[in-house]
Amino acid sequence: MKTYKKNAVIIGVLFIFTMMSGMIDAYFVVPEFKDPITAILQNNGQILIGVFSVLIMALGILFIAITFYPVIKKQNETIALTYVIFRAIECLLLITGSICYLYIISLGVVYTDKSDISQYVIGIALALKIKYYGYQIAMIVLGIGSLFLCYSLYVSRLVPRFISIWGGLGYFLLFISGILDICGLIDTTKGMGVVLYTPGGLWELIVFPLWLFIKGFNKIQIDIKQQND
Repeated sequence: MKTYKKNAVIIGVLFIFTMMSGMIDAYFVVPEFKDPITAILQNNGQILIGVFSVLIMALGILFIAITFYPVIKKQNETIALTYVIFRAIECLLLITGSICYLYIISLGVVYTDKSDISQYVIGIALALKIKYYGYQIAMIVLGIGSLFLCYSLYVSRLVPRFISIWGGLGYFLLFISGILDICGLIDTTKGMGVVLYTPGGLWELIVFPLWLFIKGFNKIQIDIKQQND
């Protein structure tokens, strides 16, 4: 009988890896855009780090869904496929962020001290706005798709139900935070926005990966499902 121990470890690693990549972009790259325009245009090296961190996060997210698919498929094939589709959409939305960063880098390449700075202000502002909306919509998509995942984990008991409930709550709050941020009611980088992010962030970075590393998926539930099939 398959216990999917390898899948569990890979999924745990990918969750941590994608979270860390996202944090590099959020705390190391994004703050640089508060600098004067001239400084931004001359800081292509740090923005390039953002390109790769966002790209790595996006691809890692897709591989999480692919690695999860054979496990969830045994419980509910429709949910397994739905999860892959939603995470693929999230991946594409996040990749737009990398493209926006590349556009800003291209502006920095052609910038000179004699350039009219006003044209660069508009270009950078537009690129950052597209990245912002792409990210928030990606978080909404992540919230919806992962609710299906947590429901499947809860019903199948592949992990303890308190972990499934924690994950479901975290993704629901993430979904809400994305909508509220787009509407201008909160800022997900501070205050209530951080509060709404915290349960899901802890689940993805610590709680769920740690359980997968130590226990993996519940072998009894996998065996029962395979025997019924």
